[in-house]
Formats: sequence, structure tokens, C-alpha cells
Amino acid sequence: MASPPSKLEVDIEVKSSADKFWGSIRDSTTLFPKVFPELYKSIDVLEGDGKCVGSVRLLKYPEGISAVTESKERIDAVDDANMKVAYHVIGGDLLKYYKHFKAFLHVTPKGDGSFVKWSCEFEKASEEVPDPHFIQEFAVSNFKDLDAYLLKA
Repeated sequence: MASPPSKLEVDIEVKSSADKFWGSIRDSTTLFPKVFPELYKSIDVLEGDGKCVGSVRLLKYPEGISAVTESKERIDAVDDANMKVAYHVIGGDLLKYYKHFKAFLHVTPKGDGSFVKWSCEFEKASEEVPDPHFIQEFAVSNFKDLDAYLLKA
């Protein structure tokens, strides 16, 4: 019997408004490679518009950041009204380590700023594979960098 997927989650408080932060997350295909060239070589839309359910994006990362240089993701769910998105990895280096990797993002207003909840469900390819803390840390640092960028923009 298959074991249930493992889970990681983190909450981050940012100073940007929820609408502004969510808008930039939704525009990440264009925005991230431009604003964070040291983290994203490119993000290409392979299917759909890169924002709607069923869209497939190919993310390419610079060599040397981690063992992951490429990741292909499909958007599973989008709820603009409640600022939620879910996607799962369907190709790329990550699948060498995890049989299944799905991520969830939820932005909620909090005063003038917002609260960002990121979580993932995963199934390791083998027992030796560590939990994907490096992906969680990458997400957190991305959100903090995005917040800093939006506050200056």
C-alpha cells in the first residue's frame, strides 16, 4: 500500500499588499526571469497562457544553484478571488528525486501587507532522498525578494 504523501509548509509575512503580491505571482512567467535573472534563466509557456488551469510552464534555472536545472509544471487550480494556486511538477530534474511533487500557494491580506502560505506534497523516489527543504527555502527567499522588489517598484 502506498504511503500518503509527505508535506512541508511555511508561512511568510510580507509588506506588499495582497493584491499587488498576488498579481506579481500571477505574472511570474514574465516577471521572475526579468527581476531575478540570477535565479531564473527563463520561464516558457508550453501550453495554455501560463496562468490558467492546464497551462504548462518550463522553468530553467542557472547551473550551480542546485541539482535542479529544469522543471516542467502544470497548473492544477487557480482561484483568483481567494488568491490561491496549485501546480504539480510533470517533468525535469526534480522527478529524479521525487515521484510526485505538488505545490500550493495562498496569499491573504494582513493589515497593509499580506500573509503568504506555501506548501508542498511530495513522495520521495527513494528513502535516501532528503525532504525538499531546499525548494521550501528557495520559495521563501523568492517571496522575500519579490516583496523587496514590489516595495521599491
